[in-house]
Amino acid sequence: MKVVMNKRKARGYREFLYILPFLILVAIFSYYPLYGWVYAFFDYKPPFPLSWDKFVGLKWFKSMVDNSVKIKQLLSVLRNTFAISGLSLLFSWFPMIFAVFLNEIKNKKFKKFVQTVTTLPRFISWVLVYSIAYCVFNSTGVVNSVLQSLGLIDQPIMFLQSSEHVYFKMWVWLTWKEAGWAAIMYIAAISGIDEQLIEAAKVDGASRMKVIWHITIPSLLPTYFVLVMLSLANLLSNGMEQFYVFENSFNKEYIQVLDLYVYNLAMGSGGYPLSTAISMFKSIVSIILLFTTNKISKMIRGEGFI
Repeated sequence: MKVVMNKRKARGYREFLYILPFLILVAIFSYYPLYGWVYAFFDYKPPFPLSWDKFVGLKWFKSMVDNSVKIKQLLSVLRNTFAISGLSLLFSWFPMIFAVFLNEIKNKKFKKFVQTVTTLPRFISWVLVYSIAYCVFNSTGVVNSVLQSLGLIDQPIMFLQSSEHVYFKMWVWLTWKEAGWAAIMYIAAISGIDEQLIEAAKVDGASRMKVIWHITIPSLLPTYFVLVMLSLANLLSNGMEQFYVFENSFNKEYIQVLDLYVYNLAMGSGGYPLSTAISMFKSIVSIILLFTTNKISKMIRGEGFI
């Protein structure tokens, strides 16, 4: 009995050592930076050490809403954040449907080609994405040049230097970049569907669309709901890179989301304590949303995701 117990312990230690490097990476890159939250409680002025600065308690948290101008600005930023996150949630089914129809392609070479082409944008930086957008949609870009040469327009259309349809344009670029990558998880879930179930449906006379509607999509819904719940938990996190490269003086009012606002506040005006306080607030709200959505998942689906 002791020998069996010792073997189990040795195996447990060995398995722990397998994941130890990843735990260290998470600790370094996810938890160690939380030490920076201390700046929200000091009147920090770079480049002096934090020990030279005065402890001010909750001063910067109160300053977020201490006048109407800041409140208006923060509400505008939150409007942009919720609008873009809301669009992403509204069309969160798109990668699932894309994966379903991609799976229906019978030509394996063409299927791999489509999957590769749609996945590659995930590995392109947003700076390069903006370079492509600038070459194609600038006032002197390909699209305007073609439209003018065909006589369809007299003046170039300002696709990038415009405040119109900013949310939709940002969603289109994000979908183009991420849809193929997001579909991978659904493709993996499709491969786990019992083939005998599909064959039985075909024997009963079910068409391909009926197989998709009654077998494939219901099998993907648990994965879809988990991803939607996680997206709800990250409602305030849009990322910063995309909006940073596409931002200009024409669309700044509508493109500045919370992450970009925090960055501009710190790097643009040197408001490190205030930007840290806002970032802390965002993180706390995200944690609350995470546990709330997990509780909703347990109520609806009978199981949570954490």
